[in-house]
Amino acid sequence: MNPGYLVRTAGAGRRVAVVGDVYRFLATGKETDGKYALIDATVPPGGGPPMHVHSREQEGFYVLEGAIAFRVQEGDGVKAIVATPGMSVHLPPGSRHAFRNESDAPARMLILLAPAGLEEMFLEVGVELTDADSTARPPTHEEIERLLAIAPRYGVEILPPESV
Repeated sequence: MNPGYLVRTAGAGRRVAVVGDVYRFLATGKETDGKYALIDATVPPGGGPPMHVHSREQEGFYVLEGAIAFRVQEGDGVKAIVATPGMSVHLPPGSRHAFRNESDAPARMLILLAPAGLEEMFLEVGVELTDADSTARPPTHEEIERLLAIAPRYGVEILPPESV
């Protein structure tokens, strides 16, 4: 019988390389009745997704280590936010946004998705990591193409660089 709660010990959880970043799944929609997903993300220097839009879920970020530069479109412009440990950024569905680690050291943050579902895209696109893998290799052209093909099924539009 499921006791109705979930406990992950330190370092536990499925780890997947998603186009260069490492996502460790702390809770998935299958474990939260679809209410939310929680991911511990490690973003290497230069890592992070391009400008994109989620049509379905709220997205929350809480920086644990390092610094993450967020870009969020506001009207005709883009607001730049550098989030450091202890800072959070919350985005509603439909927000055009991107994040990038612009430092020379890895950064870590928690990503909260509500409702859950988008984590399934990360699992589908990503490459499973073993216990011996501490980092993801740089994304290949094939991985990027796979993400671009799969993203629309999850309500995600990845925008071309000139769209901002």
